Amino acid sequence: MSKSQKLFNESKKVIPSGVNSPVRYFEPYPFFAKKSNGAYIWDEDNQRYIDFCNGYGALLLGHRRKEVLSAVSKQLTQGTMFCTPTQSEIELSKLIVSNFPSIQKVRLVNTGGEATMTAIRLARGFTKKKKIIKFEGCYHGAHDSVLVKAGSGSAHNGISVSDGGLDEVSKNTLVVQYNNSEELERIISKNKDIAGVIVEPILANMGLILPEKNFLSEIRKITKDNDVPLIFDEVVTGFRISPGGAQQHFRIKPDITTLAKALGSGFAVAAVGGKKEIMDLLSPGGKVYQASTYAGNPTSVSAAIASIKTINKIKNKLYSKLEKYNIMLTHAIDDIATDLKIPHQINFTSSMFQIFFTDKPVVDYISSMNADAKKFKKMFSILLKNGVFIAPSQFEVVFLSDAHTKTDLENTINAYDVALKSVKN
Repeated sequence: MSKSQKLFNESKKVIPSGVNSPVRYFEPYPFFAKKSNGAYIWDEDNQRYIDFCNGYGALLLGHRRKEVLSAVSKQLTQGTMFCTPTQSEIELSKLIVSNFPSIQKVRLVNTGGEATMTAIRLARGFTKKKKIIKFEGCYHGAHDSVLVKAGSGSAHNGISVSDGGLDEVSKNTLVVQYNNSEELERIISKNKDIAGVIVEPILANMGLILPEKNFLSEIRKITKDNDVPLIFDEVVTGFRISPGGAQQHFRIKPDITTLAKALGSGFAVAAVGGKKEIMDLLSPGGKVYQASTYAGNPTSVSAAIASIKTINKIKNKLYSKLEKYNIMLTHAIDDIATDLKIPHQINFTSSMFQIFFTDKPVVDYISSMNADAKKFKKMFSILLKNGVFIAPSQFEVVFLSDAHTKTDLENTINAYDVALKSVKN
């Protein structure tokens, strides 16, 4: 029996289902991580994997990036927690504002879920209205307002609305089909109580689903025309798509933005930012309450500052390299699957991709759900046995990092070759 299996048996006795987040579980048991470095992660049995899960997108710069660890180590000698303002919080906020032109002021929080929860509360406080519109398959955290037809682990486990959620909360969440701006416009025109629209500009929690041409600009126009705040959930895409996120790439200015993951390079830090007149509603200056003991934690803030500075310094090489590597990898996988006559679609952009086992384009929640998840599960297992770790769910994304090398890509392509042949059989 492997160490991971023994640890999982032990874990189930004290942790619900043996894991602290649903997407970490896979059959027959998840491996237990021991260490990581660069593009690699090792389990308790000392098996090394090329890591394409990458902290679900957080590790844009790879594991244990030296600039980040150096900044954190320096901060640790000065203290881990103060619960008073620090100069570093100002520095980080200025960096975020300079990278995201739509953000005039920003408040630091701890997680992406906390950021989206605050963003929605701000939209309601600003408009004095109740209803929120989200898009089917978009995942905005595990809180009641957005855990309705959500992606990520919710979709993976077949949970459309979570038990324990309040009907009176979820009834104020209206769900629209992704890539369907006409439906959005129709729903807004019929409801005068819309407080805001929240969307992943690139849907990265339902596999990878890209916005169709003009979809995001149409959302922006519709929300502007109806005085409805637009929230871009850039928890995944912030810094990963470009230094200014998906909004820089698509040249769209939302009213509110949420950031996390690549912001902190593996440290727990997130942010919600936006227009001054909206952000100034936050307490204590305003009446929209938000608070957190760990917000602005100096250790996490130091990691985020180092992350953004490193990204800005190497951005001219970083994003072109990642896109080049992604094209190499996805084209090779596509060729293998095509030669094997396996019905498939590969959606990719920047440093993210996902393969779906279906003969129809994947453009929304329904088409993603219609892909063959059993084949994906089999492919995942074979990839893992061949030293490649991707997220275990069809409804997640494969992430590249700056730490990946051409040799890693070659080994990964070989692993996909073996895995796809097993899927065909």
